[in-house]
Amino acid sequence: MKQRFNRLSGISTPLKVVWGLLFLLLLLLGIALFKQEPLLIGHYKANALFSENAIKHLKIDSDYLYLDTTKGHYKVYKDAINQNSFFTKYPVEVVHREKVWWVIVMLLGTLTFFLFRLFSQERASVPTPLNAHQQEPMGRMIEPLKSEVTFKDLAGLREVKRELEEIIDFLRMPQRYGAFGIRLPKGVLLVGPPGVGKTFIAKAVAGEAGVPFFYQSGASFVHIYVGMGAKRVSELFQKAKEMAPSIIFIDEIDAVGKRRGGTQNDEREATLNQLLTEMDGFEESSGVMIIAATNQMELLDEALLRAGRFDRHIHIGLPDFEERQAIISLSLAKKPHAVESSMIARMTVGFNAAALDTLTNEAALYAMRHQKERIELEDFEAVKEKVRLGERKLLTLDEDEREIQALYQGAKLLMATWLDIGFEKIGMVTTRLSLQEKEIRSRTTLLNQVKFYLSGVVAMELHYQERFTNAKEDIKEAKALIHTVVYTYGMQENLAMSPQEEQRLLEESMEEVTILLKRLEPVLLQLSQRLLEEENLTKASAQELLREIF
Repeated sequence: MKQRFNRLSGISTPLKVVWGLLFLLLLLLGIALFKQEPLLIGHYKANALFSENAIKHLKIDSDYLYLDTTKGHYKVYKDAINQNSFFTKYPVEVVHREKVWWVIVMLLGTLTFFLFRLFSQERASVPTPLNAHQQEPMGRMIEPLKSEVTFKDLAGLREVKRELEEIIDFLRMPQRYGAFGIRLPKGVLLVGPPGVGKTFIAKAVAGEAGVPFFYQSGASFVHIYVGMGAKRVSELFQKAKEMAPSIIFIDEIDAVGKRRGGTQNDEREATLNQLLTEMDGFEESSGVMIIAATNQMELLDEALLRAGRFDRHIHIGLPDFEERQAIISLSLAKKPHAVESSMIARMTVGFNAAALDTLTNEAALYAMRHQKERIELEDFEAVKEKVRLGERKLLTLDEDEREIQALYQGAKLLMATWLDIGFEKIGMVTTRLSLQEKEIRSRTTLLNQVKFYLSGVVAMELHYQERFTNAKEDIKEAKALIHTVVYTYGMQENLAMSPQEEQRLLEESMEEVTILLKRLEPVLLQLSQRLLEEENLTKASAQELLREIF
């Protein structure tokens, strides 16, 4: 007893006040919560109790009249009854129940203030260790997933599947490969643009092999505290080894695996070093396969790409015609439709797998909104631009803007027809090119496409001596294509890769377009007028019009 008293006497005075307020608050809350709340009744029930002389006492509080009766406790809106009759017959007591709640609120505010002061003083007096954040139990956050995806759910990608089949077999029976002394790559790097299905491929590998799948984003390793990312990498590999055979998939690995040096921060560099150490620290026969994905392989540190780490690179490009057809067929399998997948495949050059799946879904929604029983080709055509470019609001143009836009798009229509650039339809607000799928393209073909994008800009300068905001996207496309000509294909005359070469090619293209549009000015004006009237023209219509003019 004496020891207990000594312990209590050792409590500081502020803490005693806090405990006292807390006890009083809990007491008041208990009284308020456990006190039986009177049943709310209407005026019929109240009048019946009045007529039966069952009421013993009345209490009035704000909008309610509380009835203490022989049959129980009730309350009724005071305006719902004849107050004069009730107050004349029975004694009335005026109460203020809200005062109890005000007391509770005041006590709660006082308690919060004391707690804040108390803990502020304690935190000020006790220094926080710099590595306190490292005590976070992160292991429980790293849990494997069970992938239900298989290669049956993965349309197209024939070459990719072929390269991954032996990895799947290794994950199923790693001991067989070990017996023959076969060393498979520790890491597989999936390289390709967004939307081609890199994450889906990794899940399909895990589903085919029937092994645990550890998914981590590269960005999840990058923390503001030094050491946290490295610790997470270590725990991830430890967990994967415990559950081997297994797959570790690191999405967007460039977030953590960028080249070291320069402005690289310490945390990212420490995390990358830990990743390299872990990849060196386990044997090929451990049953752990590391798969990573990136859109920008050129940004990765060279140490990640050397032999013994991510030494197998699988490049995933945009689907070709047959692959697009397979993806569309798979997407349409459970949807009522009356379209040929080959027709959709032909009109979706440049679409990735994600865009094709979205296109099919948007076409189904469009058909449903128009109360159709099945999806038709026109539904795909209606939503294609929305999926390809994103949904955008078509602005209502006034007369002057319509004339400007018609001339701008008319110049592109003329240039595409004259230079034999494939297009489906060019309208007042849309441009649908039908680029042919060719592995080998000439320098002339690429520069003709640059001229097409620049033709609207040149037309504006020739007719208005001005540039307009509607040229933003076309200028961007022209610059990107020139950059590809110079830096990707090295097609410039002197093989010099420099911004000056890009500028020279752009200026030459502008000059050639200017000469051509000046020569064909009457044709341009007629095409623009036809476009202003009809709003959309196909390639066949434009060719027929040119034949009529010439």
